[in-house]
Amino acid sequence: MEETYLLNVEGVKKKILHGGQGELPKLQDGSKFTFHFQTLKDDFERTVIDDSREAGVPMEIIVGKMFKLEIWETLLSSMRIGEVAEFWCDIIHTGMYALVSRGMRRIAEGRDPLEGQKHRCGMGNMFDYHSTGYADLDELQRTPQPLIFIMELFRVRGAAGMAAKQEQLGQATQLLLPAQVEDPSAYKRDTWAMSKEEKLAAVPVLHSEGNRLVLRREFAQAAAKYQEAVICLRNLQAKEKPWEDGWLKLESLVTPLVLNYCQCQLELGEYYEVLEHTTELLQKHNDNAKAYFKRAKAHAAVWNEREAREDFQRVAHLDPSMAAAVKKEMKQLGERMRKKHVEDRKRYQGLFQSSQGV
Repeated sequence: MEETYLLNVEGVKKKILHGGQGELPKLQDGSKFTFHFQTLKDDFERTVIDDSREAGVPMEIIVGKMFKLEIWETLLSSMRIGEVAEFWCDIIHTGMYALVSRGMRRIAEGRDPLEGQKHRCGMGNMFDYHSTGYADLDELQRTPQPLIFIMELFRVRGAAGMAAKQEQLGQATQLLLPAQVEDPSAYKRDTWAMSKEEKLAAVPVLHSEGNRLVLRREFAQAAAKYQEAVICLRNLQAKEKPWEDGWLKLESLVTPLVLNYCQCQLELGEYYEVLEHTTELLQKHNDNAKAYFKRAKAHAAVWNEREAREDFQRVAHLDPSMAAAVKKEMKQLGERMRKKHVEDRKRYQGLFQSSQGV
C-alpha cells in the first residue's frame, strides 16, 4: 500500500506493505510476539543496520517485560497476524537502539549480552560505554537519528513455557529472544526480505522498469524504481570490503542508477536532492562527467552561478564529447542570470522610490 498511516503516537509513521489477517490481537502481560524485523537508517540507501533474517530465525518479545525499546511493543500491537509494515520512528523513540542492538548481536554471536554491563538503568549504561564494540552502533550513539523498522508479525500467543527461560536470563529479559523456526507468511516478497541472489536478479528488472517509466514521463515512479535498485545493491555492498573487487563491481552498478535517479529529480524540480546525491557520488568518483553535469544543472536552477560554471567547466574538461551540451547550458545560464539581475535592479529601484516617497 502506498498510503502512509499515522499511529496515534508522536514521532511515528506507519506504512503497511502487506495486509494481515483478522482483527488486531488482544494483548495482556505475558503475550508473546513472534516476528522478523529489519532496522534501517533513514537515508537514501536505507542502510541496513540489523536484520533478523540474517540469523535465520524469527524473534520474540514478551508484553510487559520492560523491553528496553518500548516503542517496539507499540508498533507490534498495531499489527495483524501476517502483516508486514514499515515504521518510521523519530529520535525520541530510537535513542536506546544502539544498546538493544548490541545485546541482540551478542546473543546471535553466542556471547553474554550483559558482559561488562553495570547494573544501572539503560541510559546510565549508555554513558558508561566508550564503545559498543560495533562501529555502526557507536555512530548511532554519537549521533542519534530517526530509524526505520520493517516488521513481519507471524503470531501472537500467551507466554506459556517462556517464563522460566526469561528468568534464567535475568536482566537479559529486556532483550529479544530467538524464536522457534516457523514458516514465513506468504506474501509478495519485498526487497528487504530478499536473498543475495534475489536482490541481484531484481536490480536489472527495477532498472528496466525505471527506464520504461521515464519514457512515459512518470518521473516520481521511475525514481522510486531506481532507488529500490540502489538499496538492493547497497545492502549487498555492506557485506563486501570497501574498494575491493566485489564492492567495486556492485559500485559500477550503483553509479548509473544514482545518476538516473538524479535526472528524475531534476525533472521534478528537486534540485537540492540532486545536489546532495551528486556531491556524494563525486566524493567517491571525482572524474564522473555526468555527475558534474547534473550537479551543474541543479546549481544553475537554484541560482548558484559560480558553482554551476565551475561544474560545467569540469564536464568539458573530463568529456570533450559533452562540450556542445556544456556550451548550450552555459549560454542559457548567462541569459537567466542577466534576466535575474535586471529584475533585481527594477525591484530594488521600486523599493528605493517607495521609501523616498514616504
